[in-house]
Amino acid sequence: MHLPVADRTRSASTSIRPLPISMRVLYSFPHKLGADRICYTAWQQVRGLVSAGADVLLFPGALSRPVPDSVEVHPTLARGKLRLPYKLLGKLKTLALHDRIVARRLEKLAGQVDIVHVWPCAALETIKTAKRLGIPTVLERPNAHTRFAYEVVNQECQRLGVTLPRGHEYQFNEGILGLEEEEFRLADYLLCPSEFVAKTFRERGFPTSKLLRHQYGFDADAFYPESKPRDSHKRFTVLFAGQCAVRKGLHFAVDAWLDSPAKGNGIFFIAGGFIPEYRRYLDPFLKLDSSIVVLGHREDVADLMRKADAFVLPSLEEGSPLVCAEAMASGCVNLVSDVCTDVCQHMENALVHGAGDVKALGQHISVLYKDEDLLARLREGALQKRGQFTWAVAGQSLLRVYMQAISHSTDNASVGNRGVRGVVKTSSRLERICTHERE
Repeated sequence: MHLPVADRTRSASTSIRPLPISMRVLYSFPHKLGADRICYTAWQQVRGLVSAGADVLLFPGALSRPVPDSVEVHPTLARGKLRLPYKLLGKLKTLALHDRIVARRLEKLAGQVDIVHVWPCAALETIKTAKRLGIPTVLERPNAHTRFAYEVVNQECQRLGVTLPRGHEYQFNEGILGLEEEEFRLADYLLCPSEFVAKTFRERGFPTSKLLRHQYGFDADAFYPESKPRDSHKRFTVLFAGQCAVRKGLHFAVDAWLDSPAKGNGIFFIAGGFIPEYRRYLDPFLKLDSSIVVLGHREDVADLMRKADAFVLPSLEEGSPLVCAEAMASGCVNLVSDVCTDVCQHMENALVHGAGDVKALGQHISVLYKDEDLLARLREGALQKRGQFTWAVAGQSLLRVYMQAISHSTDNASVGNRGVRGVVKTSSRLERICTHERE
């Protein structure tokens, strides 16, 4: 049965009610909240928390999009339309400034905050202050363990002969790595948006009890399927969208496509910007067949997903890619590596291959190209699951994780050994929340 588009969209976005608990969250984000990539993720998290019933005290570096009226906003690196540029102090010093400002503000909020949510490279002083005040801290992990990410990306770059640009986020940086590993150590809990992320921390000795699982989501108003059934006469279409970077494994997808029969009358769209040297590496392969079409950066990704049959993401490292949930919500079958398996289940709503396994990916492209019944079944499996991955659901998931962190922190620490008088009031708030969680 094919539900009308409006019905599918409504079913994914209107059944969420706030949790019956009052919690005040200090949310610290050092960048431009509401911009792209992690800035968009953080913006959606804030909105999801509000819809779930949280009272959010927000400290962004700057604000790019509006947040709900109930959110109390205190930008740290901007005043009005003026924003402190990274170039003035350097990125790390600017992030450290944000961290110091938030930590200083937190000192005055003892007894008024239940939990502190921080982001990487701008959290150390805030975490230390929260510890003195007896307030639990959760550190967002939008990607795998930094050391793992550096290692796997740089190994693949060496294999391909590609050099990352100076200052690239995946170029090995001892200063950033040391800072983040200290944050990992001091934070009470690490927020892991996927099992893959949690695994990279467990493999480096972090106890499971420190790793809290939550999820990201998709915008149900933007990502929805075509209302009409697929036209069996249209060209088989595969889409890649996002950063055209080594870690995303686009070169694996290109190799797999060129080895598949789908290139005969199918089409492979690539939407996104390239790292220059990676583009130079890929150019000879991209020009081998006219079935590969490079679109460049696009603003209409949701529409491209609705029109595509499959979405390919053969990543080597991920946090929890939003594009997989967005593709699923659009009725686009995911062809992904096994670092993307929280949204994608093999043979249920997607086809999953081992990271770097070009042969398996090529077989998956071929079988979808040849088997329209399998394509239809996986597409329907994706659409049936879309309601589980909206940003509203993600907000409730995050709020429940906060409650879990608060409950554990209260169980593991007594008021007497926290060392701050103001913590008595905080403790009573935490006990109230914990009592609700245990009930």
